[in-house]
Amino acid sequence: MEGATEAFPSARDTATGSGAAGAAGGPAADHAALRIAVAGTGFIGAVHAHAARRAGARLVGVAASSASSAREAAQALGADRGFADAESLVTAPDVDVVHICTPNHLHAPLAHAALAAGKHVICEKPLAVDRDQAAELVRAADAAGVVAAVPFAYRFYPLVREARARVAAGAIGSVRLIHGCYLQDWLATEDDDNWRVDPARGGPSRAFADIGSHWCDLVEFVTGDRLAAVCAEAVTAVPERVSAGDSHAFEGPGRTGGDGTRRAVTTEDIVVVLFRTRQGVAGSVVVSQVSPGRKNRLQFEIAGADATLSFDQEQPESLWVGRREVAEVVARDPAHLAAEAARYAVLPPGHPQGYQGCFDAFVADAYEAIGAGGAAAVDGLPTFADGARAADITAAVLRSTGTNRWEDVP
Repeated sequence: MEGATEAFPSARDTATGSGAAGAAGGPAADHAALRIAVAGTGFIGAVHAHAARRAGARLVGVAASSASSAREAAQALGADRGFADAESLVTAPDVDVVHICTPNHLHAPLAHAALAAGKHVICEKPLAVDRDQAAELVRAADAAGVVAAVPFAYRFYPLVREARARVAAGAIGSVRLIHGCYLQDWLATEDDDNWRVDPARGGPSRAFADIGSHWCDLVEFVTGDRLAAVCAEAVTAVPERVSAGDSHAFEGPGRTGGDGTRRAVTTEDIVVVLFRTRQGVAGSVVVSQVSPGRKNRLQFEIAGADATLSFDQEQPESLWVGRREVAEVVARDPAHLAAEAARYAVLPPGHPQGYQGCFDAFVADAYEAIGAGGAAAVDGLPTFADGARAADITAAVLRSTGTNRWEDVP
């Protein structure tokens, strides 16, 4: 791979404008020369690894909770090798792009180390466990001059892009109301547990930082408007949980690995948020990880003066468009979508695209931005600035749950 590594610019080459950004064929080229490493091999780490390979990049290695686990994961995920630890992975000289998929408390230190080593970084959300750390990472990424992205991957559903295009074109009129939900059930009982429940590893917010951040990013992305203030209430519906060790997300009860001890829960299971936007639009969102039967329902509805748009990521092949006279369901058919939406419709209509395809598109766009010399070259790529924005909203929500008052979002 010696020649291949020269054909595609390293992070430092891209930052300084040197290297051979166009030698591999530009943004539309195969990314075989990019050398990728993934820190964290749970559910989302495997999603990242698949997307990297799908984009044509070389998966140099992975890091897990131990060196032996990393070796096993490398074999399972098709990586060249397992790293002894995440710290050695993010600074390895034969890695161009670092994907950080570890528990939340490790995001900031690993991202800083990767940026200092001149790597491009894709870091899972939350970008950091508090807004100050997130803001510092934005400054560090800007100083490094690299592509630094956060996987707000729901932006990459074709019909989310269609909704965004319609709002931007004024097709629904002025926006009057925004509302929706993000509901899951994988932590619904006291026998459900995960490292995210522990504030020392997951951070002070769980349900909102983990999934509410996705919802807020999505509606801000679609509407082009931003939340200005929030009034929130948080509920810990399951006050004690049975320890399940390092079980992976979505495994469900009955898995092994914990010691069976009971522990108090201090992070929230449910958050209900009222908000208003900078343009004066009222809205609300319900976030829950304890709603039986709801597996991953991220749904939003945007009501304008002339029409309403509704999208549910569990039914991502359609966009509901309602008018006073008639309602219609817009299918994911690239022949009838806006150009910016059709770009992401990679399968013929009637052949469903799902979450992994959405994530594949995000990673491909991030790699395209590296080849093009920066995130600005790719419309809608979520960056560290978007991750810091989510941290600002989360901080305002936490303040509101403590004060029982409206709190401004910076």
